Amino acid sequence: MKTTLLPEKPDARSPAGADIRFIMDGQSGNMIHSTVPPHQTNRATVHATVSEFWFVLEGHGEIWRDDGQESCVTDLIPGTSIDIPAGTAFQYRNVSDQELKFICISMPPWPGDSEASFVGGIWQPSTGDTQAR
Repeated sequence: MKTTLLPEKPDARSPAGADIRFIMDGQSGNMIHSTVPPHQTNRATVHATVSEFWFVLEGHGEIWRDDGQESCVTDLIPGTSIDIPAGTAFQYRNVSDQELKFICISMPPWPGDSEASFVGGIWQPSTGDTQAR
């Protein structure tokens, strides 16, 4: 059994551009806390093998998802949950003056940044957020 506390500072940056804090990991998946600064638009990506569940904690954003058959933009507001199945292109942005914060669960566990490929999205990524760390 594990117990963790939310780290005070980000541990890394996601390939798309969000600041992330590692919360929990296990054999079947892992969980992170993501923060997107005000008015930041992240890079559009697609994951090869990992599916994700998100739960929005704070802020207001939007996410575009396209699985090749359906494409939609969904508001990201507190209390909203979404899924991102493996192979789904997605791009998200913060449309408010406060930080957008959400919990992300990856299944299986995130194997590394090579999992994500960059694709064309529907919004122009913010200046300075075009390189993954």
